[in-house]
Order: sequence, then structure tokens, then C-alpha cells
Amino acid sequence: MKFTARKSALAAFVSAQLLAYPSISIAQEAEEEANQVELILVTGSFVRRSENFESPSPLAVVDSVAIDSIGAKNIGDITQTLTINTGAENTPDAFTQNATAGTSNINLRGLGVASTLVLLNNKRQVVNSQPNNGGVNFVDTSSLVPMIAIGRMEVVKDGASALYGSDAVAGVVNFITKKNFEGAQFSVDYQDGAHGDNKEYVVQGLWGAASDDSSIMAAVSYTNRSPLFTSDRRLSRPQDDTSSLGMPGAFFILPPITAAPTPIIDPGCTTFGGAPILLAPSGVGPGGTDVGFCGFDFGNTYSFVPDETRVNAYFKGTQMLTDDIEWITEVSYARNRAERGGSPSFPILTLPTVPADHPNNFFGFPVSFFGRELGNGQEGDPANTESDTFRFSTMLTGELESGFWELSFTKARNDFIFTVRDTLGQQFQNALNGLGGFNCDPVSGTPGQGGCEYFNPFSSNFVTPNSQSVIDSFTGRQTIDSESNLEVVEGFVSTELFEMDGGFAGLAVGAQYRYQDLTQDYDELSNQDRFSFVIGNPDIYGEQDVYALFGELALPVTDDLDVQIALRYEDYGGTTGDTIDPKFAVSYRVSEDFSLRGSISTSFRAPSIFQRDGGATSLNQMVDPLTGAAAFAAARATGNEELVPEESTAYNLGFSLEPIDDLSIELDYWNFDFTNLIIQESFQAILNANPQDTTRIVRAGDPLNGPLLQVNTTYVNASSLETSGLDIVTSYKIETDIGDFTPSFNATYVLAYDLVDPQAGMIEGAGSRNFNNIGVSSPELRYNLGLNWKTGSHSANVFVRYIDSYDDDQNDLPIDSYTSFDAQYNLDLGAVLETEASYVLTIGGINLTDENPPQVFTNAGFDSKVHDPRGRQIYARLAVQF
Repeated sequence: MKFTARKSALAAFVSAQLLAYPSISIAQEAEEEANQVELILVTGSFVRRSENFESPSPLAVVDSVAIDSIGAKNIGDITQTLTINTGAENTPDAFTQNATAGTSNINLRGLGVASTLVLLNNKRQVVNSQPNNGGVNFVDTSSLVPMIAIGRMEVVKDGASALYGSDAVAGVVNFITKKNFEGAQFSVDYQDGAHGDNKEYVVQGLWGAASDDSSIMAAVSYTNRSPLFTSDRRLSRPQDDTSSLGMPGAFFILPPITAAPTPIIDPGCTTFGGAPILLAPSGVGPGGTDVGFCGFDFGNTYSFVPDETRVNAYFKGTQMLTDDIEWITEVSYARNRAERGGSPSFPILTLPTVPADHPNNFFGFPVSFFGRELGNGQEGDPANTESDTFRFSTMLTGELESGFWELSFTKARNDFIFTVRDTLGQQFQNALNGLGGFNCDPVSGTPGQGGCEYFNPFSSNFVTPNSQSVIDSFTGRQTIDSESNLEVVEGFVSTELFEMDGGFAGLAVGAQYRYQDLTQDYDELSNQDRFSFVIGNPDIYGEQDVYALFGELALPVTDDLDVQIALRYEDYGGTTGDTIDPKFAVSYRVSEDFSLRGSISTSFRAPSIFQRDGGATSLNQMVDPLTGAAAFAAARATGNEELVPEESTAYNLGFSLEPIDDLSIELDYWNFDFTNLIIQESFQAILNANPQDTTRIVRAGDPLNGPLLQVNTTYVNASSLETSGLDIVTSYKIETDIGDFTPSFNATYVLAYDLVDPQAGMIEGAGSRNFNNIGVSSPELRYNLGLNWKTGSHSANVFVRYIDSYDDDQNDLPIDSYTSFDAQYNLDLGAVLETEASYVLTIGGINLTDENPPQVFTNAGFDSKVHDPRGRQIYARLAVQF
């Protein structure tokens, strides 16, 4: 798949190197087509330009061949290798992203997964209705279109709110499908991981036909990914995944029996697989018991990669209604199902009481249970996600005497269901009182008689197990049924105004109406906060109307100087209000081989519906400053109607250089300065600021010193975040007798990632994991070093991918640098066998040396927002085109 590009270091040529893939010489293609003049529309502009136009904004273009070169099975595989992407959640897990398994997203510059606008053929996509742990709704890139239908991906890297509106503060990623495809294409991918039973199958098909006045294209893909469990590749230490609440558990002796709440370890803790956590010398408790907790290692039952299936379908049809008017319609559907492993049961955080007359209570007086219903020796209990995304877009576009116009309507919906099992607090207390079991009426029943049963929370239940009836009577499944909708009506006119020394000045003006809503329907038990760990939440509904006017002026001042001026007005109404955001960009060709570019713009991102009207309870690892120990507790966030929009200023300065033939170098300095940044408060920062703040921190037993249960947060406007850095992309083609070699280098260096956290204060976050503040993990240096070789029907490539070391501010330790090696070989069987159809066999490997991700002393043992836990992946692909 080739694409037009400018002649020198050229948005398309250098940008195709974004993944360090150099198999196509775009510059050569441009030279071969030098006599063809075509006006094209690229991402970041509403004005058509000639194909040799040099964009004043840093524009990266990754075509379908470059995508295939890295062995990508999904869009998340692409964005994970982008050096400009950091902090994306492409491997959601139970520890960092509790309810979004099976999704993926983009996080340009580490500015947030909702700060990059994701487009499909220049049109918006609906956000995932289930937010991440930070309370952010993002576009799920796994639910766009089949990979086989993607022609290229264009990335505007300097912010584009002046053109596209809210959510484009960090930039735009535009996925563009293939155009006027004729014939049929079919591919089969198989990938096998080095650890566990982690395999992946992808089957894709593409069909298209075209006539003089119409075209049609349909694509479908099916993905089946088997899970990788933490037990298959244990990266963490036992203490990193040890909960103080286990089964066997511990029991609190409360006043007036003791002066202060005192936890006593179940005497059978060690016998039945627990890990005693002593808080005092051994044997000082009543009857020679130990004071402390019975730790439970839950690290073997979770999954790094969920058990997942995906079906994506896409249809596109075009029809020329007249010689000048074309009708284009797209329909897409994605069905994603994922199941991730979890612990046998969650901790019970309600501190229920075991009565003195419980038949197994050896204390002889009431105690409070500190544990979970199921623990050691039990199988993990999974959580499930079901996501269905539908999108319809239709557009009329027409040619004018000196320009064109476009009118479009897009409607999209995401339905997302998340379910997880948990203990019901009151029903569990009933069972401790002897009123458990399905055949027991807790109002009229007699404890331990008839159909009523006791639940035994002591380790003696490992000898005489509790009945399934009593367990089932106090367990339930939390269900969150979410739906988000998007409707967009947009129209614009682009026309030539007057002639300048470099060509005709272009003007585009347009308007947009955007409607969004979000619904989260929790089950009835969750509405009543009946669950002991996931607790619950009220139902959520919110909606948003946005009106926008925008304009762009393209001025080819001379043959060497181009200027772009853009302006957008958006009105959200209510307390959010309105905004005007400009952009000014310039490109100057100093010589045939050297050009300069620069841009400056402002951006505006309104509070999302969820941040304003929503709220959620998520499970997170926290470090309790009172004990210094890690705890897995609930963070409960509520919406904030007083939020104001966040604003930013971005600027970019760069150059393109071709010092010798076939050598291209691009360098850009970028800077983003945010104010009023909308964030969910850091639960860890709240803990660190005042671990005994009873208005925001909930503890078991003693409200000041008891075990940590819950931290209450909200969404606030942080003071500021400023980040800056350098991007460099270069490649050099070398022709030899044994083939063409093209080495390439692509790197991003973060100079600063400075933020003001509402609790943590001033933070210099570059080179830090930023666990204790609102930032994301920000290694300073990432690069891809590639080498491509091609001759005849053979081609191959190798990549070295490097991620710099950075500091773990959770444990005050360094996180090691990481280097991995990828390779791929392609054989064009069609050329070898001289067949009319094309048959391409591909064999490759990702992380060939099976490097472990750098160890982090946290749940799962690695940083899921930076590194990939899967280890070596070997894959094979057969692609056939007729």
C-alpha cells in the first residue's frame, strides 16, 4: 500500500519510520510519480494540498506494510511500539485497570488516554462506556475496524484542538481504511508464547469491487487469544502479592476485652498455607496465639493476558450521485469478550462479628473476622467483560469549481457489561450467626438448625469444609451495564481564495454539532452498597451537547513558505462554558534539502460526563504510611459538578534534512503546558498527606489505626502539568549487490514532565513511575533501531527496542532499562511460484531473547503501562490476495 508524500524528508516517508520499518522507499515512489499532481487531504487540515506539500505540523504516517512488519495482531500492538506513546493501557489487568480487560487505547506524550483524539476516516468514534480506574472514558482501539482494512495511520503530534475540538489536546490519531480496493485478500496468523498456554489466532478477510462510479468493500476478522496467568510466569515476589486478609484469616479482639483492637492470627494459618505477619513477639496473644495477620498470596490466580475473543466487521460503500457529488457510507461492528483471572474471593472489608456461641469459636467471646470466604487451595474466580460497539457514518462530498464541500452524520454506540463475584456483607454476617444457606429464613430461622447453617471462618473448615449452600447464600455478582452514545453532524466548505506567490490561498469553514451521553446501570445490590469489597455505586446518567464553529486558512506565501492559521469555537453550555482556540503553524524550505517548521496552539478539554456526573469504586494497591505495608483496598471516587475545563498551550519546532541522497533526518522539539488539569485525586497522595483523615480514609475497627479499607476521592482541577521533549526519526537506504539495506532510528527523549499534584505538591516526574502522584510512568528515553533488507522475493527486518531506566517512587528503587529484539522474514511465494495470486509467508518473533520486564515491587511485579509481560512470541502468517 503506497501513499503520496513530499519530496524531501516528507511526512509520509519519515513518518513511516515511526515503527522503525523501512521496507518501502517512499522517496523513490514520490520521484517515480513526480509528474502526477494530485490534491490530497491529510490529517491536521481541512484544505487540500498538493502531494509535495510539507506539513507545518509534525505528521507521522504508518502504512499497512509497516504495520505488518512488526507482527501486529491488533492496534494495541502498534501503539505499544510508538516512542511517542507512554502510559497507555494496552494490557489492562486486575491490579491497575479492574474493569476494562480486552480494551486498548493511546496515550500520546503521557497526557492521558482521553487526551488523544482517535478518528476513523476523519470522523469521531464513541468512547468506551466503562471507564478505567482513573475514571476516564477512552476510545477502545480494539473496537475500530479489522486490521486488514486499515490502509494507514496518521498521527498529528502537536495538538489539534483548533481544528478538531476537545480531546485533541495531545494530538490526533486517524485510522484510514483502504480506498477503492478490488479483489479479495485473506490472512491467517498464529502466535505462540514462550510461557503457559498463551496463543493467539487471527483470521481476516477483505473483499472489494469498484466501477467507474461506485465501490464497495467489506472486511471481517476473528481473534482468539488464550490467557497467560501469573502462575505461568511469576514476575512478582510473594510479598508483593500478599494480602493481609486471607483464608485462613485473622480475628480482631475488640474493646472492652482488650484496650485497643488487637488482631489474632488463626492458629491454623501456617498449616493451611497462610503466611503469618507478626505484629508482636510470637505467642503473646490469648492462649498463646500470635498477634498479626494471616497473609494470603493471591499472585498465582490472576492473568497477565485475558482469555479473549474478538469479532470485528466493517463495510464501506461509495456512489457517485452526480459527476460532482459522492455518497460514502460506513458501517462497523465489534464484539469483544474477555475473561481475566482473579483471586478465589475478594477480602471482606466489613469486619463482621463471629458470635461467642459460634460452634467453632475457640476464643469463647465475640471476635471480628478479618479475611475472605475462600483463599488458599481454591481456584481463582474470573471477572468478565462484554463489549459491543456499533458505528454508522454517512457522508456527502461534492466538488466545487475551486474547492469542495462535505456534509456528514455519524452515530455510534458502545455497550459494555462487567461482572465480578463478591461477598454480600449482611448475608455473610447472617451465616456467621448460623442463619446461612439457601433454605434458611434469617428472620424466622433458628441458628444452626433446620435449613440454617453456620459458616465456619476458622481454619478448621479446611478439615470439614463449609457447604456450597452456605457459601452461595452470601455471594453475588456485581454487574455494571454501561452504554455510551455519540452523534455528530458536521459540515464544511473548503475553497481557494486568491493566488499568492506559492499558489492559491485556501479557506475552510465549517460547523459541528456533537451529542454524547453515558449510562451506567449497576445491579440492585450494588445500588445498596451491599458488597463487602467492590461495595457498589449509584446508577449514573449524564449527557452533553456541543456546538462548534471552525475555520482554517492555508497561505502559500511563497514557493518556500507556507502558513496555516486555524480557529475553533466550541460551546458546551452550563458551567463548562465556551472556548476559542487558535493555531498558527509555518513551514519554510531553506533549501531543496533542508526545511524548518513550527507551530503554536491552544487546547481546551471539557470535563467528561463521567468526571462531572459519575463515580466508581475501584480496587488498587496502596501503601499504608502507618505500617509501611502494601494493602489492596478500595478507592471510591465521586463526580464533581464544579470542575472547570482544562486548558493547554502546545508548541513544536522542528526541521527536516537530507544531507545526502537517501538519508533523511527529522528532529522536533515539543512542549505541552496544561493548566486546570482534570484528574482523579491520587489515593496514595491522600494517604501520604494524612493517613488518619477519617473524612476520607476508612479503616477496620479503630478508625485511626485500624487496617486500611477504603480511600474516598473525587475529580479535581490540578494546578498544572508541563512536558517537553525531542523526537528524532532518521533512515538511510543502502543499495548493494545482495539487496537493499535500510537502517533506521526512531527515538523520543522526555526533557521534562513537571506537574503540580493537589496532594503531593510539585513533582519532577520525568524518569519516574509517578505512583505517588497524578502522573503516569515516564521513562526519559525510548528508541527503536531497525534494519531492513530486501531483494527479489525475500525481505527481512530486525528491531532493537529500548526503554530507559526510571525511578520507582513507590519503593524508592530504580526500575532497570529494558532492551528487546524483534525479527521477521518474508517470502513472496507467488513470485517464486509465478502464480497470478499473491502468496506471502511471514515468520517472525517478538522479544526473541525472552527478556523479563524489569521487576517492580508491586502487584504482578512489573509496570503494565510501560512493559509487556508476555515474553517471547513466535508468529507465522500466510496472506493471500487474489
